Amino acid sequence: MPSLLDPIKIGAIEAPNRIIMAPMTRARGTRGHVPTPIMATYYSQRASAGLIITEAIGISREGLGWPFATGLWTAEQVAGWAMVTDAVHQAGGRIIAQLWHMGRVVHPSFLEDAQPVSASVTKAPGQAHTYAGTQPYTAARSLRADEIPRLLHDFRAGARNAIEAGFDGIQLHASNGYLIDQFLRDSANFRSDGYGGPIQNRIRLLREVTEAVAHEVGVERTGVRLSPNGETQGVRDSDPLPLFCSAAEVLSSIGIAHLELREPPLDGTFGVGYLHPLAAQIRPHFKGTLILNSDFDPVRAQVEIDAGAGDAIAFGRPFISNPDRVERIASGLPLSPDDRETWFTQDTKGYTDYPAAGQDLAAPAAKGKA
Repeated sequence: MPSLLDPIKIGAIEAPNRIIMAPMTRARGTRGHVPTPIMATYYSQRASAGLIITEAIGISREGLGWPFATGLWTAEQVAGWAMVTDAVHQAGGRIIAQLWHMGRVVHPSFLEDAQPVSASVTKAPGQAHTYAGTQPYTAARSLRADEIPRLLHDFRAGARNAIEAGFDGIQLHASNGYLIDQFLRDSANFRSDGYGGPIQNRIRLLREVTEAVAHEVGVERTGVRLSPNGETQGVRDSDPLPLFCSAAEVLSSIGIAHLELREPPLDGTFGVGYLHPLAAQIRPHFKGTLILNSDFDPVRAQVEIDAGAGDAIAFGRPFISNPDRVERIASGLPLSPDDRETWFTQDTKGYTDYPAAGQDLAAPAAKGKA
């Protein structure tokens, strides 16, 4: 059986190991949603990962509602991300862009007080992060069927811009309670048209977006992220196994390169599943590379690979404070702790100042505000 340190082909990407850097929002862009130089430093420091999946990147102003997150809908944003991909490639890495539409989780303050969109007229629970601090979410309006071609255009444009920016591929963010997930699961989708009701209708938007993006950049450079077993931002499903097996079958028939499943265990440390992970049952329905995500350590990761439940493992938070996560796994070195207070701040502290083992970063190359 392959080990975590063995190479793997993920569509068009030749990854030197099976240790994937998971997407993590870090909020180091500008208020205009443009990447900054310290982001190039951050990602290039982590280029030894078999594959880097970026933080979620907005495809449009309508779809982006997180302070200091970045987009891919303007020339300036594309140029900013090109700076990042150049740095990663120069460091010998591979990097793909995770494309994002947040749906009902976008606060109106990001939309010049327009109403956010979702599968149905619903409201996310809790508070939104905004430039003015946390504020209550507002009700979203139902995305009209005649607006979906516009949405598909935005995803195609985002994918095209990602390739122009030098990314090696893209991943569609169809998990964690964002727009596509809001269409997938019956706690948020109450539609009575061709995008609601039966499973085949609820996965229709996922299929159409995936086909549109794959046509733009190639199936060999396209992936999707799903979150079958967890409730995130008020989105869950009453019967997730048939839903996500059907979704995996559709994605497999399109021929995409990879499927990432984010499934926190019942005793998870960052998110908790309301069911045991479903990956082993979904595995037979997807022919491409299956990436497993959430609360893995190297031992559990290797057990899952040995069992055939997945082909590669995505690690998230350990990469924050351990840019050399791959080398630490290879050498059995302990992890450095991270500072949660700096996850979403806007400077280098807690971002580019974590050293590799035995390295002194007391004076990091990139300093200052993002």
